[in-house]
Amino acid sequence: MSNRIIAGIDIGSTKISAVIAVVEGDSKPRVIGEASYPSGGIKKGEITGIDEAMNAIASALSGAERMAGLTVSSVYVSLNGKHIISNNNRGVVAVADSEINADDLFRAMEQAKTVAIPPAREIIHLIPREFIVDSQTGVKDPVGMTGTRLEVDAHIISATSTALHNLCKCIQSIGLRIDGEVFTGWSAAQTVLTPTEKELGVLLLDFGGGTTSVTTFEEGAVTYSTSIPLGGANVTRDLAAGLRLSLDDAEKVKINVEKLMKSQPVKEAKDDKKEEGEKDAESKRDILDVSELDIEGVKTISRKMFNLIVEERVKEIFELVRENLMQAGYQFKLPAGVVVTGGSAELPGVTAIAREVFGVPARVGTPRGLEGLVDDISSPAYAATQGLILYGLTDEGFSAARTKPVTGKKDVAGMADKVTKFFKNLIP
Repeated sequence: MSNRIIAGIDIGSTKISAVIAVVEGDSKPRVIGEASYPSGGIKKGEITGIDEAMNAIASALSGAERMAGLTVSSVYVSLNGKHIISNNNRGVVAVADSEINADDLFRAMEQAKTVAIPPAREIIHLIPREFIVDSQTGVKDPVGMTGTRLEVDAHIISATSTALHNLCKCIQSIGLRIDGEVFTGWSAAQTVLTPTEKELGVLLLDFGGGTTSVTTFEEGAVTYSTSIPLGGANVTRDLAAGLRLSLDDAEKVKINVEKLMKSQPVKEAKDDKKEEGEKDAESKRDILDVSELDIEGVKTISRKMFNLIVEERVKEIFELVRENLMQAGYQFKLPAGVVVTGGSAELPGVTAIAREVFGVPARVGTPRGLEGLVDDISSPAYAATQGLILYGLTDEGFSAARTKPVTGKKDVAGMADKVTKFFKNLIP
């Protein structure tokens, strides 16, 4: 069996990450090249400058190609921004023969697309949540089953045509073909969530630099997707103002503070200290030495002030997420809790804040599922990046938005097998 090359580019507000993987048979995708480059021309997940964004994307991809020792002609790309919205809809068709086939699935999916989408928007994902054959619900793979009526309950994610076209222009301008546009939250879900969490009910937050992607699952199926235009960059600005630092220095402190806190543990004051001595000891415990960061004119910062600033901003962002979910009519049924991933998930105290705001357990989601050169892309900051490869692995030449095969092959039996595998992988 020939090897398959899958490439993905995660286009974030603070960094562009490119990864190239090879798939050999049924083994896990093996990363052979990866690189990151600071974002340019991108704000809150949306492209604001074509040339800057194109150069940043090309730089990241070139680095990954050099490491892999090959060039790629097509990629999966992530898409994000406040323009992302979702809804759920059903499609119903009469089964042509007594036995359901691949064409019946496609027709049902096409019917689900009839939900009213404004002319200025385009569907990027049409994800089947479950199939219903006559009155039998919860069907994952209806192909081959006997029935007269096929119904699909689908989750639809759409984006503005402007944002989508600008993204396509950037990718195509550097000579690449787009295999698929993938919502960042859906991409991250491929690699950080477990089947049990999806079945029980879970909220996934991809807490990035300029945006926070929101994705919820219940009974193994995605139920809601959106994006909040706030992220780690807002925390950086607050730190710059509160600690009187430049934005670059505030970002440096934010990135390195966890390591500094671990190397400088808080020493407890002794019980026999007098009141004045206790105040002095408390003051010393509050000091965090940041001299190794080479920030001009600043050697120490207040732990308490840092934690307070981070807590207030992160809490505000999470409360906005909660309010957004409630306005959308989403009921909190999250036995599996909240999973926070993305670069800002590594901020101190993030899980504690999530537990307080949402009232459920919380954990930081670390990507998994790839092998090879993954040491530099194993942190939560690369969840969406790794997810693009796993998405590409199960895409099998189909687009969930188009629902029609994009290959020119005429092998009907082979096509049916691919269709079945495609829909099986879409439904958790």
